[in-house]
Amino acid sequence: MHKNPDLPPPPPLSELAALHPVALFLDFDGTLVDIAETPGGIAVPGDLAARLDALGSQLGGRVALVSGRARADIHRHLGTLAIMTIGSHGAEFGAAAAAPIALSQHAIDAIAALAARWPGLLVETKPHGVAIHYRQEPDAASAVLTCMDDIAARERLAVRRGKMVVELGPEQANKGRAVARLMAQPRYAGALPVFIGDDVTDEDGFTQVAAAGGHGILVGPPRTTTAHFRLRDPEEVHQWLTL
Repeated sequence: MHKNPDLPPPPPLSELAALHPVALFLDFDGTLVDIAETPGGIAVPGDLAARLDALGSQLGGRVALVSGRARADIHRHLGTLAIMTIGSHGAEFGAAAAAPIALSQHAIDAIAALAARWPGLLVETKPHGVAIHYRQEPDAASAVLTCMDDIAARERLAVRRGKMVVELGPEQANKGRAVARLMAQPRYAGALPVFIGDDVTDEDGFTQVAAAGGHGILVGPPRTTTAHFRLRDPEEVHQWLTL
């Protein structure tokens, strides 16, 4: 982790691409679109999918969305995409997917009791996990973390903490492993990997691209991170990508 969180902006994408092939791995919420009060409340530009596909063509098909959202949810907001989409933190790799997780009745009851105690919580059930959003119930943070940590330990699941959200999912799925899997494909051979993301769950991606000689780009305010560069917000991300 960088002790100095005040990172410089990245060099222009055109400059990087002039030196060697570039592979881009893009988070979605907080990176390409602003975070909203609820997962369904995001504002997505109508032509974003077309612009991402055009970027993918420019970079030889080496552009992928790597999101914590389920793939179906990504496509519900963006429509059909030619670029690769990886959902559920890597559990959904394109059309391929790990087996859905099934929570025990104990876990279901614990989450239901938590939601009854804190009615502002949003429980989001996904094919490969469950997330509890507490943006509208910030005082519930400690109770949410305790509940989800307990379920994860009982059911051998990974706990992923993000911005006002805690998610349970398969232990073997994370964004870094998804990047490594893509980088092993022939079209990515010799490319400089760049991962752009805003949240703690993107750190696995930052670490993986750094290990492969590439760069992580943090989006948002300065914080301790393994990224090398920083952009202030999704608007700056769009500018850097020339979307």
